[in-house]
Parts: sequence; structure tokens; C-alpha cells
Amino acid sequence: MRKLDLPSLKRSAAAYLGRYASSSANLRQVLLRRVRNWARLHPDTDISEKLPLVDEAVAFCVSAGLVDDASFAAGRTATLRQRGWPARRIRMALGIKGVPASLIDEALENDAGDDDAAALRFAARKRLGPWRGANREEKRHKDIATMARAGFSLSLARRTIDGEAD
Repeated sequence: MRKLDLPSLKRSAAAYLGRYASSSANLRQVLLRRVRNWARLHPDTDISEKLPLVDEAVAFCVSAGLVDDASFAAGRTATLRQRGWPARRIRMALGIKGVPASLIDEALENDAGDDDAAALRFAARKRLGPWRGANREEKRHKDIATMARAGFSLSLARRTIDGEAD
């Protein structure tokens, strides 16, 4: 197996970024996982010696423009809005990926979508409320609960489920 050095970590980062969009914090976690896996195969190695290499590889990717947290947050926000996700759930998903709160706020401010439109898309995609064929009234509480679990407010879920399909 190859040795773990800065060029190999840069190659791993480039390979990962070639397949997935990522924030700098998420890329750091991916590279740390690689270092830990490598250390398991080489028990005589001190893992603390390799940790600065991870930071250098992430810094290289940021300086080369391969990783940009602001554009990642904007792109991911647009994608999740298309899927019908509310702002609360988008905020949580971006936070998990390590995007700073200020960039999350900026991405949500610049996003053209709103929770009302996202609720309609979500309900249509899941066939809830007005998009449900039969038994609409019988399944009302279940549909509202589904929307609440998806991160929509109770009032918005009720309005969407009780409304009409456009």
C-alpha cells in the first residue's frame, strides 16, 4: 500500500471533489476518515503526525478554488428547495455538512424559494392532501404529521393539506 503523505491526500481530496460537492469541513472529515483507515492498516504509525497533513490538503483545495463553502451552501440550498425542503430542514442539513451559520443564513436569504412553495412541492411529490386520490379526509392527520416530520410548521402543514391542488 502507498504511504500516506501530502500528495496522496491531495489526490484523495481531488478524487472526492470530482464526484461530490463538499464544504471544507466535510472534506476534512472525509480525509480524516482516510487517515484513520490507513492507520488501522499500519498500527506502528502515530496518527497525530498525519493530522496536520489533512489541514494542509484542505487548505490547498480551498486556495485552489476546489472548495467554496458559500457556493456549496447556495447550490445545496437550491437543490433542497427543489425537493420541497423547508428552511429549517435545509439549515440543519447544511449545518451537518459543516457550513458556518453565517453562510447558511446568506444562502437562505439569497434563495428565491419560500416554505409555502416548498410545502406544495413536498405534498405533491409525496401525494399528500389535495394530491391524494381517495380517503383524503381519513388520512388528513397522517398527512399533517408527515409534513411536520419533514420540518414544516404545523400551521403551514394544515394550510397545505387542507388546500387545493393548483
